[in-house]
Amino acid sequence: MIKQLQTLPIGDSSFESINQNNCLYVDKTKHIYQMLEKGKYYFLSRPRRFGKSLTVSTLRCLFQGKKELFDGLWIVKNINWEWKKYPVITLDFNGITHDTPHNLKLSLKNNLKKIAQKFDTNLSETFLKEQFKELILSLNKKSKAQVVILVDEYDKPIIDYLGKGGKGLEIAKANREILKNFFGVIKDIDVLRVLRFVFITGVSKFSRVSIFSELNNLDDITMNRHYADMLGYTQEELENFFADHISIFAKELNQSTDQVINRLKLEYNGYRFSEKNVSVYNPFSVLKALNEMAYKKFWFETGTPKFLINLLRETNWDIPAIESMQATESVFSVYEIENLQPEALLFQTGYVTIKDVDEGLYSFIYPNQEVKTAFLENLFYSYTNKTKESQRFILLSKFLYKEDFDSFFNTITAIFASIPYHLESKRDEAYYHTLFYLMVCGSGINAQSEIADCTGRIDLLITFSDKIFIIEFKCNQNAHLALKQIREKGYDRKFQDSGKKIMLVGINFDTEKRNISEWKVEKNI
Repeated sequence: MIKQLQTLPIGDSSFESINQNNCLYVDKTKHIYQMLEKGKYYFLSRPRRFGKSLTVSTLRCLFQGKKELFDGLWIVKNINWEWKKYPVITLDFNGITHDTPHNLKLSLKNNLKKIAQKFDTNLSETFLKEQFKELILSLNKKSKAQVVILVDEYDKPIIDYLGKGGKGLEIAKANREILKNFFGVIKDIDVLRVLRFVFITGVSKFSRVSIFSELNNLDDITMNRHYADMLGYTQEELENFFADHISIFAKELNQSTDQVINRLKLEYNGYRFSEKNVSVYNPFSVLKALNEMAYKKFWFETGTPKFLINLLRETNWDIPAIESMQATESVFSVYEIENLQPEALLFQTGYVTIKDVDEGLYSFIYPNQEVKTAFLENLFYSYTNKTKESQRFILLSKFLYKEDFDSFFNTITAIFASIPYHLESKRDEAYYHTLFYLMVCGSGINAQSEIADCTGRIDLLITFSDKIFIIEFKCNQNAHLALKQIREKGYDRKFQDSGKKIMLVGINFDTEKRNISEWKVEKNI
């Protein structure tokens, strides 16, 4: 069993190491060939840990003519690829120093020199931009072949400094100007004629004016429907490529394979990147779950975007409304560091994904349970400053499922009481609604806020496998009025045929007591 599980590549494995270690590889070479046939200059953004580095590595091996690494894959079985060897310039900004603009320039120059040395050539130019051009032209002249440029995590020198105050913002701006000039070399007329292929990838997508103002020939496939599932695993790929591992996982948990597949889908599937209605799994989380035979918050634990959480707090963003967020593509598809838009940051970093598209208006949703639970848990801690009592939120799911309402509400009131007064913002219904929503979602409860109904909006809907809670909030009134509104508006009607137990919950917040003052539960028979 251990030997089998070791065939799963965890992290940003290179294409060579996957093949050399006989690791399992989901074949995406059909998408890669599609790129090669239809164009030469590409840009793609995807959330972290989504296979961008592996894609870069695959392209590098392809252009280096390493046919033996592709045996059995689609591109060998279906296409008569030329397998010609090209000089490849690979720049991985994960390994390029960028703590200051000066060091970014020095590190880039050092990397260019190292690449030149690998091809047994020297660079004589002094300045970065000219040195980059010299490298490209020298490799072309020496090899008598066109040059391939592959850039991984191009935006790291910028996004690493967002949310770090004024000094961080100045570093981000300065680094951005360096990158803008650096990548401008690719559009140089002398360079264009010797290029075979260019692929640039990263997490974020800045407007063309910011970074790629001169690269009007760069084909952005981030939201192109033909590449919607190029990174990540489709449902079919999960069940076909990982069947043996899922079977082992099921035996370990004493469950059926269908149960494991359904849980994997709930936790890690759901990412949608275009108008095409196709979703993909987060590959990193799937591999970790199958390797450890456990359901954990694997992706989220690899890094939390504190600047995003801070931005949501600073802008007083309506957190419960994230699931009903709507925006046009121009709002969420790009952003500028001088004017960070939460919609763009949430989508590009992978914390929300496309739910539906209607006449150019996109609606969004959390991609899966892993992201929703972990993200809202971190937001909850930011609101409560990790007070001792706030740690008890994890018990809420168990209490509510058992219908132990006394323990459920005692825990919530204890948490509210522990929040220092100076941490609270405007103490209104929205504030308490947000905190309540964050703590129940962070506990793993499947909760949705502001559910539209033909007669109004349900404040909070909580669903379990066998029961539904319809919750209405009031502020400085009483719980009876909250229940009355649920009944009069008929919020429960649409769930009558669900086969689940329905419970109506009214909650009243008291702004003077800074807590829940009254709650009532009514079972809908």
